[in-house]
Amino acid sequence: MRIAVCVKQVPSSNEVRMDPVTNTIIRDGKQSVINPYDRFALELALQIKERLGGSVVVVSMGIPATARILKEALSCGADEAVLLSDRAFAGADTLATSYTLHLGIRKIEQRLGKFDLVLCGRMAIDGDTAQIGPELAEQLGIPHITDMEELLEISQEQLVCCRLADGERQRVAVQLPVLLTVNKDINQPRLPNIEGVLWAETAPLHLWNAIDVQANLKRCGLTGSPTQVVRTQVPQRDQECKILLGSVSEQLKVLQHLLKGED
Repeated sequence: MRIAVCVKQVPSSNEVRMDPVTNTIIRDGKQSVINPYDRFALELALQIKERLGGSVVVVSMGIPATARILKEALSCGADEAVLLSDRAFAGADTLATSYTLHLGIRKIEQRLGKFDLVLCGRMAIDGDTAQIGPELAEQLGIPHITDMEELLEISQEQLVCCRLADGERQRVAVQLPVLLTVNKDINQPRLPNIEGVLWAETAPLHLWNAIDVQANLKRCGLTGSPTQVVRTQVPQRDQECKILLGSVSEQLKVLQHLLKGED
């Protein structure tokens, strides 16, 4: 069973910084972590590998510092990792991102053979579009199932799973190959152990640019993005503290005036 897992780096805190010129998210590898939804996808891939055998390859597109989160995926049990990194990929929307990811997957398949499964997290917490998975499946020319929350059966030929749709559970059977987007709470992602961390330092991690994957630059990055952010605004949070003095009755009178908007 050959499995590809697409992972993304996201800000480690709730603060998302925007580039005022390009209106795109500023990526800082030192302040980034694996997208939480992608952790569930990675854990599912590792569980399937342990059950049926095979290999797991993690794929990401980002700045060179993204290699740090890929090493973390390797330390959890992935067999190798691929980072697609080039200035030409910067500022990509979901369509341009899925195009680049599909090129990376196709290049891996030239060496390893066709993937049976491609797994993605349901969405990225810094974008919340949930578009990458379905768009990537279209680029690869394979069926996809979104919002999978339970894997019921799997063999070398097909799988049966449950997915969420409009608040209801659907039971779906599909022939492989297929792309799945994984919902949260499908499993409990494992933590790296010492042996895995040591192995990840020398594990295969490939760094490919636009030339390596033979990308059409007109379909990459900002140039290849039909949707672009025109303007962003940061909410202004003004806080003011007033201390009420005096007796309880005096404080209540002042509070009544404040609630009514009176001076």
